[in-house]
Amino acid sequence: MVLIENQKQFIDSVCAIVIKGHWGNLLKVKNASALTSNTIHQVLLQLTLYDYGPSVSFPFFKWVDSIPHYTHSLQCSWTMIYILTKHKHFKTAQQMLDKIAHKDFLSSPSVLSTLVRNHDDPDVNSQVLSWLVIHYAKSKMTQDAIQDGITNMVWKIHKRMVQDGVVPNIYIYNCLIHACSTSRDVERAEQLLNEMEVKSVLPDIFTYNTLISLYCKKGMHYEALSIQDKMEREGINLDIVSYNSLIYGFCREGRMREAMRMFSEIKSATPNHVTYTTLIDGYCKTNELEQALKMRELMEAKGLYPGVVTYNSILRKLCQDGRIRDANKLLNEMSERKVQPDNITCNTLINAYSKIGDLTSALKFKNKMLEAGLKPDPFTYKALIHGFCKMSDLESAKELLFGMLGAGFSPSYCTYSWIVDGYCKKDNMDVVLALPDEFLSKGLCLDISVYRAMIRRLCKIERIECAEKLFYHMQRKGISGDSVIYTSLAYAYWKAGKANAASNVLEEMARRRLMITAKIYRCFNSPDASENKVSQIFWDHVVDRGVMSRNTMNRIKQMLI
Repeated sequence: MVLIENQKQFIDSVCAIVIKGHWGNLLKVKNASALTSNTIHQVLLQLTLYDYGPSVSFPFFKWVDSIPHYTHSLQCSWTMIYILTKHKHFKTAQQMLDKIAHKDFLSSPSVLSTLVRNHDDPDVNSQVLSWLVIHYAKSKMTQDAIQDGITNMVWKIHKRMVQDGVVPNIYIYNCLIHACSTSRDVERAEQLLNEMEVKSVLPDIFTYNTLISLYCKKGMHYEALSIQDKMEREGINLDIVSYNSLIYGFCREGRMREAMRMFSEIKSATPNHVTYTTLIDGYCKTNELEQALKMRELMEAKGLYPGVVTYNSILRKLCQDGRIRDANKLLNEMSERKVQPDNITCNTLINAYSKIGDLTSALKFKNKMLEAGLKPDPFTYKALIHGFCKMSDLESAKELLFGMLGAGFSPSYCTYSWIVDGYCKKDNMDVVLALPDEFLSKGLCLDISVYRAMIRRLCKIERIECAEKLFYHMQRKGISGDSVIYTSLAYAYWKAGKANAASNVLEEMARRRLMITAKIYRCFNSPDASENKVSQIFWDHVVDRGVMSRNTMNRIKQMLI
């Protein structure tokens, strides 16, 4: 009781200092050590009880944050956001929320419940939770796994809002559906649409456009057209965004007749750059270059001039057809029209020249890329490495591989395969075995991905002895093999008739509890009928050894039926 009373007196004394504005007094030796995040949180709560708004608490909050070695706790920041929101300082509150929203644990139901329970104004809580939903829904993530995480995060916060009796408005629902579209989660998007109907929240054109885009990305044309019909029944005119999504859906599957029919049906909207570029790209991908060029003429007749994306589509097709001279003419036209090439433009030409063995021109374009302020990406390196490997210039290919790793990119299995194959054809296995040490000598990171790609390729081309040496080299470096490496060795031994060696590898996998997944199975299972019988015996053996579950094998068999 005495401790609690002393703590209360201390909080009151800090509040008094804050109200008077004598904050420097808090840095005195006696007080400074007591300025914990919990103390600041209590002070903020106490100031609200005394009816002191953000004009007092927020400058103090910022001042405390500037004290060396002090960091506001999540609870402290949330309380400040609550105070700002309650007093309608919405912009500042939202900016603060955006700063703390990247913390993963903020989406935890238990953490959110604790934060919300600390404050008793349901209107303020619903406002802050709504902003949180919007923040996560608008997060721009590119990797599928991250996108799924963001959707789950948004979903948890939405559930919390529903539990608190908060009915999201149309803007919140649109953000939620947008998050589902980002991660291509059709099921959740449809659940939200049904929920909107139950709660009498009317969808608007943004809602419908997001759903059309989602359905078209998933190839669900019937569902996308059903949304179009629904919009028309409700008296909502399709805008150019709606039409562009529907046209894209048909173009991505090569259904150009339906795409053009949709184009001809455009009303109450004007086709834009996206419309024409989507159709031009669609025709290029269906090998109808003449139609693509006609569409470009129509585009220009309407006063719309191609941008870099449009040019890239035509350029890619010309290069695919080996029309390098025409591709260069198009590049000159871009220069005359002051359309700046991007990475895709340069990579398309680098790849085209690499394929025909003109590495001098390919490197010239790489230099032009650098002069234009563009940076080579993984595709640039991959195209050049492939070109040098085809020309048997393996030293140049190897230097590019080191350059790729030095730039922070991870080469694919194919990239390593080309180099390994090149040296194997020359029967120069010593260079292959020396590659890992060469990585280290150049100060590059040597991790399991390098060994995985090389061992897998050596096993594929039946260079088992070399694969074994590389495996032992990896172990000496203290790197443990994964499921792909062990499966590669076991499968190669089995195909070579070394059943005992294969069994030993599988036993080691079982001992280390490494499992073969359906994805790994698909990488190794050969469609070649001559290998099919040997392969099936191997996979049965794998299941018997316990390194693949029977359920996984049964699911694979069902998919193959």
